[in-house]
Amino acid sequence: MKFYYHPSPNPLKVALMLEETGLPYELVPVDTRKGEQHAAAYLAINPNAKTPSLVDGDAVVFDSNAILMYLAEKSGQFLPDNTPEQRAQLHSWLMFVASGIGPYSGQAVHFKHYAPEPKDYAVNRYDFEAQRHWNIVNERLATRPYMLGDSYTIVDMAVWGWARAVPFILGADAWDKLPHVKRLLDEINARPAAQRAEALKTQHSFKADMDDAAKKAMFPQNARLAA
Repeated sequence: MKFYYHPSPNPLKVALMLEETGLPYELVPVDTRKGEQHAAAYLAINPNAKTPSLVDGDAVVFDSNAILMYLAEKSGQFLPDNTPEQRAQLHSWLMFVASGIGPYSGQAVHFKHYAPEPKDYAVNRYDFEAQRHWNIVNERLATRPYMLGDSYTIVDMAVWGWARAVPFILGADAWDKLPHVKRLLDEINARPAAQRAEALKTQHSFKADMDDAAKKAMFPQNARLAA
């Protein structure tokens, strides 16, 4: 398998899953601040020009949550009991991360840290929605050790990928309001697989500067406005 990777929340979910399962894979770095996600060869794999992507023989998967499902089914690991109730919970919470936690957290980061002025309306909207979504996760974890109950699953991995960035998303005091999310984050961080997943970023020198070229590669809509 080839795993197309950048050290950001969505690829890290997949990195954690690969390390947890022990499935062999080849790491292929995609430096998004250099615009490598827009190269024709990568677009042939992922027409959305995002990371991560996974190529497993003839199978190509290019959404992080879809990749988690693919790897869980391939390995038979980190899934709940195969009952209608548990599968419904799996699909619901995994899609909640995909359609809520990820997009609203990402947009909150964009407008707070990178968007040009004026941006008060957008910051207010996405900060509110990101906090609201994380509160739902926190309330869920207040009554059970993991998102689906007593077992660690791909849903927890999906939450972990974004939870690592919560202070950057919501502010330095965010953990005061999300103690149950922090408890899950700390538990997963202590796992050897999570430590190996975090260490993958040291295998490649990714561009760190958010200079004009990086902003053009990552936020082409702003470059169009400035033209």
